Amino acid sequence: MTQIHSLMRGPAPLLGENPYRRETRDAYWQAGGYRDLSPDLLFNRIKAAGLRGRGGAGFPAATKVQAVRASGSVPVVVANGAEGEPGSVKDRWLMRARPHLVLDGMLRAADMTRAARCYVYVADDEAADSMRRALAEREPVVPTWIVRPEHTYVAGEETSAIRRINGGPALPAAKPPRPFEAGVDGVPTLVANVETLARIALLAARPGTPDSLLLTVSGRGLKPELVEAPVGTSLQALAYRVDRLDTPGVLMGGMFGGILGPGCLKTTLEPSALAAAGSALGCGAVHFLTAGECPVGLAADGLARLAAESSRQCGVCVSGTAALARTMASVVHGTAGQEDLASLTRWSQSLLRRGACGLLDAAANLASSLLRSFGPLTEAHLGAHLGARCTDCSADRAPDPDRFLAEPPTVRTTTHPVSAPR
Repeated sequence: MTQIHSLMRGPAPLLGENPYRRETRDAYWQAGGYRDLSPDLLFNRIKAAGLRGRGGAGFPAATKVQAVRASGSVPVVVANGAEGEPGSVKDRWLMRARPHLVLDGMLRAADMTRAARCYVYVADDEAADSMRRALAEREPVVPTWIVRPEHTYVAGEETSAIRRINGGPALPAAKPPRPFEAGVDGVPTLVANVETLARIALLAARPGTPDSLLLTVSGRGLKPELVEAPVGTSLQALAYRVDRLDTPGVLMGGMFGGILGPGCLKTTLEPSALAAAGSALGCGAVHFLTAGECPVGLAADGLARLAAESSRQCGVCVSGTAALARTMASVVHGTAGQEDLASLTRWSQSLLRRGACGLLDAAANLASSLLRSFGPLTEAHLGAHLGARCTDCSADRAPDPDRFLAEPPTVRTTTHPVSAPR
């Protein structure tokens, strides 16, 4: 079972006082939620705080809100909780345990953009039920619907959300137009990750609250943990928490952020430091390798999962992810040659930004980061069939695309009566 831990000094604003229990509207009200605040003042707070989206790309939230505000149309707001990254649990946990925080942030985003409709986009049964209850408890003025996609890697991409809400499949669409230009029913649409919306609610209720991150920390032999940590926390602090200071590498930010080498623990979790390390925060999933665990095998498993998760709409994605996965598997099995390594190097660059969504980029980044951080080790696998066998890899090693899966912590439901003012 996934555990919960805070690295904050003082209260953990996102985790709350009892992270294993679902909050009621009464509790949220008593904790300071639902405070009146003008949309312009809240927008200025978001801009001053430098809040970035927590769904993967890390785009400045104020810029995204402003693009929809300035559209001149009556827009739509989508709370995106699809969470397709297998190693992440934060979004599902937020909707299960802090639904009123998410709902409040969504409705404040609607207020800032003058939206006429809202949608909660969620693939998880328990999270969807929790959000339905929160909507019934709050009875929002802005009409709000819950839309359920299948739980897939690509379902959380913002154009996938738009297509599914419009009645189509939860598959990525070509861009432009982007959702802030033409989204649900063709009108400008703000698609915001549920953690981003939770942060907006906190900025409305408690200005000056320290900026924090929800991180899913996992690894072979570890019980996954949902950790709230200050922005700027080092990977070393997380490694110390889970006894992985001897880690040979870290899969950072989910599969999109790539693999960092053993010297990465001094890296801090902030955009500039991660970019300098050739990585990104992504969805906040941090997967530590254990001593003796081979990063080549980790990359092979990640590529196998990505190849299986392709929406099969873009020919370059179908062929590209399959080629990367197949070639990396041959490296693991010790049957690859120098020409295969050269192909991996070439594909990891030429496939970038070729697909309709980020899945192909994730595959290319995973391959390129392995070659960058563990080039000599990867090359050593080429002669493994001659006797230089990696102890974690073998000729009969089967891919394990489910090795990154984590489940959200169990959250107890509450049955307290609803009596707080609306």
